[in-house]
Amino acid sequence: MREFTGERVIPGRVDDELWDEHIARYAFARTLARGQRVLDIGCGTGYGTAELAEAADFAVGMDCSPEAIDSARAERAIFLQASAGALPFPRESFDLITAFEVIEHLDDWDAMLAEARRVLRAQGFFIVSTPNKKYYAESREKIGPNPFHAHEFECEEFRLALARHFPVTTMYVQNRAEAFVFAPVGVAHLEATACTKPEAFGDAQFFVAVCGVGPAPSKAGFVHVPTTANLLRERERHIRKLEDELALEKGWLAEMTAERDQLLAKHTKLTAHLEEQNRWTLGLERDWKAALARISELQDEFHAEQAAAIKMAQDYERALSEARTDSEEKARWAIETEARLSEALRLKCEELAEAVRLIDRAEA
Repeated sequence: MREFTGERVIPGRVDDELWDEHIARYAFARTLARGQRVLDIGCGTGYGTAELAEAADFAVGMDCSPEAIDSARAERAIFLQASAGALPFPRESFDLITAFEVIEHLDDWDAMLAEARRVLRAQGFFIVSTPNKKYYAESREKIGPNPFHAHEFECEEFRLALARHFPVTTMYVQNRAEAFVFAPVGVAHLEATACTKPEAFGDAQFFVAVCGVGPAPSKAGFVHVPTTANLLRERERHIRKLEDELALEKGWLAEMTAERDQLLAKHTKLTAHLEEQNRWTLGLERDWKAALARISELQDEFHAEQAAAIKMAQDYERALSEARTDSEEKARWAIETEARLSEALRLKCEELAEAVRLIDRAEA
């Protein structure tokens, strides 16, 4: 079987209340199945077909799901994969046809009704059920519409849809009711008269229609007593289950509270650490701003000192240039003076030499 979604009833995998809700419809149909040729449309895993086969002369379970058909097993029954809108049977093949909780899943639900009418014998019955759209919408108000349903019916719409194919339609409602039951030991099924006022149709949980061409079955009502018939015991079990779940949830709540306290403590610690970090950050920001201001002051001082140094260098360069010019002038003067002195000395030397010559001549 494919993954369990809860939409298809699988024995052993649904709770007792849902199981009883579905098997009760087959118990109702079983009262008309004795010695008959029966077709169960949308049989799923075949648990209902097996219920009908115990009373029927011949039973066929049919479903469009190959996984469901592969898992269906029942004595005195066969199972086929086929579409509800194209039944693989000749006309007037069955005395009783059931289609429980199928019609709301079909886009072309009218084709199924036409096919059921085609393969139903003249004196046979077609029993079809569907949830009450009004009740179903209220019960699923919080979780939203059923994604597996293509079309849901209100009572009058359902009756008119059936009347287009079946001249005789008897409408029933299916509700789970509380009652006191006195049953002989060993009796599997009980029949009793149930009175339902016409206005109760709008509040019913499910609609069940018995359709046919001939006279309607002489059934005033039907009460199915399920395996969970001891309602008080089931309620007590349910209360114990809820108490166990409550205790478990209390345990979870205690664990979650402890985790919450730990998280709050961590939060407080982190908050203190964050505040300390914020204070450190604010102090760091103040120091950073002061450092920026000092850097600005130092830059101003540097620029001033740089300007003074540039001026001093310019003055030194100017003084050096002036000193170089003066030195060059003095050097030229010294050279010129030396040249003049050298010339004068040469002349004096020549005059002295001439004087010596004259003296020498005079002496001679």
